[in-house]
Amino acid sequence: MTDPRRWLWFGLTAAAVIALDQLTKQLAVNSVDVGEARHVLPGIEIAHVHNRGVAFGLMSGGAFPIILFTSLAIGALALYFAANARRPYLWLVAGLLTGGAVANLIDRLRQGYVTDFIDLPAWPTFNIADIAIVAGAAGLAMLLMFGQGDRQHD
Repeated sequence: MTDPRRWLWFGLTAAAVIALDQLTKQLAVNSVDVGEARHVLPGIEIAHVHNRGVAFGLMSGGAFPIILFTSLAIGALALYFAANARRPYLWLVAGLLTGGAVANLIDRLRQGYVTDFIDLPAWPTFNIADIAIVAGAAGLAMLLMFGQGDRQHD
């Protein structure tokens, strides 16, 4: 039996990502008109972009395949977590990935697009969910490459 605390931490991590992502997107939407940007710090702008594709706007216009793929990925991740929840820190990376994917899926289902708002030079506009997905994917890759099996020190 898996320690229920790992499921709790997984759920809390995903919920925190979803809440932070949705809150920051709403702040951006309320502060900046679509297609505009506001300078915040050197090299950082808050923009208001509607992304109908996936990462970097790829697959723009293919809403159903994106929703289907995202839903399948979330399900596969949940199954992987259920089977491997004892792996150290898997709750964290799975929570980041799930929270980010669900947060962007909420946008896509509710609006038909994902709101992106963080704009850095020479980089496509992104959001908090995207940061969580990238951090979770990097963390998962590190766990898979360098993980220590079932040690329970986390």
